Formats: sequence, structure tokens, C-alpha cells
Amino acid sequence: MSVDLRTRYLGLELRSPLVASPSPLTFELDTVQRLEEAGVAAIVLPSLFEEEIVHEEIELNRSLEQGDEQFAEAPSYFPSIESFAGAGDRYLTRLEQIKARASVPVIASLNASTAGGWVRYGRLIQDAGADALELNIYHLAADGIRTAAEIEEVDLGLVSDVRASITIPLVVKLGPFYSALANLAGRAVERGADGLVIFNRFYEPDLDLEALDVVNRLELSRPSELRLVLRWIAILRSRLGPGVGLAATSGIHTAGDAAKALLVGADVAMMTSALLRHGPEHVRAVEEGLRTWMADHEYESVDQLRGSFSQAAVDDPAAYERANYLKTLRSFATPREFATG
Repeated sequence: MSVDLRTRYLGLELRSPLVASPSPLTFELDTVQRLEEAGVAAIVLPSLFEEEIVHEEIELNRSLEQGDEQFAEAPSYFPSIESFAGAGDRYLTRLEQIKARASVPVIASLNASTAGGWVRYGRLIQDAGADALELNIYHLAADGIRTAAEIEEVDLGLVSDVRASITIPLVVKLGPFYSALANLAGRAVERGADGLVIFNRFYEPDLDLEALDVVNRLELSRPSELRLVLRWIAILRSRLGPGVGLAATSGIHTAGDAAKALLVGADVAMMTSALLRHGPEHVRAVEEGLRTWMADHEYESVDQLRGSFSQAAVDDPAAYERANYLKTLRSFATPREFATG
């Protein structure tokens, strides 16, 4: 059986639903080439962080101004700097380089800390040639003062501001911790988002018991993390309709994982951790496995497969909500030694 893997995401025609999501692999020219040769359908660059840009500018100004209060002639020691290639400039240059070499769509990612930063760099990224822009909304609501509604309105305002400033497709990468996620997702689309990435993965701090310090430890995703993604894409696909792009990310390692994402309604399956573990060529193995699975189950195309197990399509829609809670708890068989002990 011939299987058609073509899909459409954010208005972009893709050869397959397999997308390389942000990682060091998607920012180096040689690994981007290897990803494309392995069959990846699109590439998402790592995020440009406004904080990194501001930090570099502050450090440069501090270095140039050091000593000028003690010695009047100190500023004359330094040549005038007409241009400074900071993090933002380097990001835009790399985006242009990757676009010049890649034949697949290149999606840039932006994580800003101010409204002006979102708009300014959104425009610059568009001008540099990005095929689409991903807004990576990543923050922790820890101040204890603002309400959930206030926080959500700020995030939605960012979507509106960036949408008004660019013409390329706009996708919002959400975290799973909003209090009313389905409502927020719908309003993000109303504010101009062409699609949503489900979910942004929050990296948690750890404690070093010997150094007695808070440390950052990056752990790659596990397939079990896909379950939360599957639940919400199944729900959102039913509510948002087929015109909204949905990307599944976190926990996609195998062809089976990609098939699950498509079944619940995702347009694309994004991979990071699996590619970091196995290399860019892992895309080829996942694509071959997906083709085999679809042929074995008599799916001729991604269009036929997509959403066939969304909440609206299954016999028991409540399976994606609270109704599965008790069933899941009871599905665990108590080990005999505890049951009889």
C-alpha cells in the first residue's frame, strides 16, 4: 500500500509530519543539513531570548564605562563602536544562513520579556526570512499578586501585538499549567495565533546535597510525557477545528509515538530528545516505521489518520477527561506479595 505522509501546518505544505523541534541540532549548519537529508519536514530554531540580548548590552556598556568617573580622559581610551554583533544579530545571521541552505520550512522561535521585545524581534525575524514564528511563552506565575486572569490577559496581549506586527504564520507554544487551558487556547486563536504547540516543557531546578546549592539539570524527555500532550490535543482538536495548526511535542521518540499524536489530531509530531539521543538520522527510522504502521492499519494518508481518535471521534469522549480517573487507578494490579502480606 502506498502511504501519503504529506501534511499541512500553519499553512505550510510539509512532506511529512516529522519536525525537528528546538535543540542545538537545529542551530548548527552541518546538523541541520543532516536532519534534512534524513527526511525532516521542517526545522524549528532554538528560541531567541530577549534577556540574553539585554545582558550582553549591559555588560558591554559597563565595560566601556569602567573608570570614566575616576579619569576624565578614560572614555578616549576606547575606539567608538559603530556596530555591536550581539545575541540578536547572531541569531538573525544564523537564521539567514540556515534559510539559504535548507529546502524545508524554517520556523524561528522567540522568547521575549517585554512587549516591545516581542514586537521588535518578531519583525526582525520575519525580515530575516523565517517561514513562521513560534512564540515561546515561558514564565512562572510566582509573584502571588496577579490573578490567573491577569496573567492570561498579558500573554494574550502579546499574541495580539506580535500578530499585528508580522504577516508570516504565528504559532504559540503553551505550557500545561494554565487554569483553564481550553479557554485560553481558543482565545489565543481569536487573538491571531494560527496554531499551538502542545506543550512547552518546563525545566525544574534540583538540589545538590553535597554543595547545598540549587542547580539546573537538563533531563531529556521520556515517552510517558506524551500522555498529557495526547489528552489535550484530542480535546483541543475537537474544539478548535481543523483550521488551527496543532503540534505535539514532548515524549515523541518512536514511530508509534508519532502515530498516536496524529491519531488524536496533531498536524505534526515534533522531536528533540530522540534526535539528541540517536542523532539526526533517527528521523529516517521514525518515518519508515510510521509508513509501515499506517500501511499495516490500512491508513492511506495523514489526512485520513489525523484526528480519528480525537475527543469528538471516539465512542467514549469522557475517556479524555475525568471519567478515566477511576479506571486508570484500578488498572494497576497490586503485586501478590503486598496483597497477601
